[in-house]
Amino acid sequence: MTEILQGNNKDEAGYEQIAETLLSDEGANLTVVENGLQAVRMFQEKPEGYFDAILMDIMMPVIDGLTATNSIRSLNHPDAKKIPIIAMTANAFKKDKEKCLAAEMNAHLPKPIEIENVKKVLCEQIKP
Repeated sequence: MTEILQGNNKDEAGYEQIAETLLSDEGANLTVVENGLQAVRMFQEKPEGYFDAILMDIMMPVIDGLTATNSIRSLNHPDAKKIPIIAMTANAFKKDKEKCLAAEMNAHLPKPIEIENVKKVLCEQIKP
């Protein structure tokens, strides 16, 4: 079963629940956190190989998704450099995608969520 860490903007609770339901229906286990700092800490606390991917909201409280991604990539954790981090954001312009990729995210998915696109990107990014 695929294990995914999902960092969300808690102001978008409805979106979070929809995403969680859609991905759970597809067989994924989601660990949901409410802010960027929690995402970093949750990733850091888990052993190598625990998470298959991270879905990162860009507009999270405490620390934003770009900063959280930079923090994860700089951790002394076996998966820090290789875990797929996928932006899921309302920021859908080309410059927004470029910022995500420059922050060492692996992919950019604009909201509203399209489950087929999410599945496609997760399949491309998660290495067996």
